[in-house]
Amino acid sequence: MTYSGAVKVGGPADVHELTGLMISKVAVGPMDNNAYLLRCRATGEQLLIDAAAEPETLLRLIGRDSVVSVVTTHRHGDHWQALAEVVAATGARTQAGRLDAEGIPVPTDVLLDDGDTVRVGRVELTVLHLVGHTPGSIALVYDDPHGHPHVFTGDCLFPGGVGNTHQDPDAFAQLLGDVETKIFAALPDETWVYPGHGDDTTLGAERPQLPAWRERGW
Repeated sequence: MTYSGAVKVGGPADVHELTGLMISKVAVGPMDNNAYLLRCRATGEQLLIDAAAEPETLLRLIGRDSVVSVVTTHRHGDHWQALAEVVAATGARTQAGRLDAEGIPVPTDVLLDDGDTVRVGRVELTVLHLVGHTPGSIALVYDDPHGHPHVFTGDCLFPGGVGNTHQDPDAFAQLLGDVETKIFAALPDETWVYPGHGDDTTLGAERPQLPAWRERGW
């Protein structure tokens, strides 16, 4: 089946099958948050990105093999409502950006900085620290050796723009600058983007819009 990345709350997960990694995307909660379960195909180890809501849905997605860690992309409450329940049920380590960890009520076991590596089985993801939506937001990049890169952007990049910077021009300039330099300048157009809400996109689809985003200021 072809992966589309289009999911709805209450609906089934959509699964992106890569050579070394399976990515299961599900929508949960009243704010239509996306949660992503990454499974290393060589070892079976799993990692969850954003235990956003509906712990029963996430635990059903995780299944019997549990998860080794849960990464929270940023401190906003809609991205960690199910974190305590998932960690209690699985014993997973918690990981989050260093500057956002204190805003997450579940203690963070691993503080992440720009350039750090997050591992799930034999798969490695690179941490990008992106400032503006929150002080410590992070994205995760999987540079697939068998294909194009994949980037999990939390609320920092969506189809049609960057994340909400709460009408703060300085925060917007910082976020757009980080997204331009750390994501668009570093990764090819084929890069698949998995945002914290809504449908997926690619960098190639969004790149032509960068000047318009900067001009409009959001």
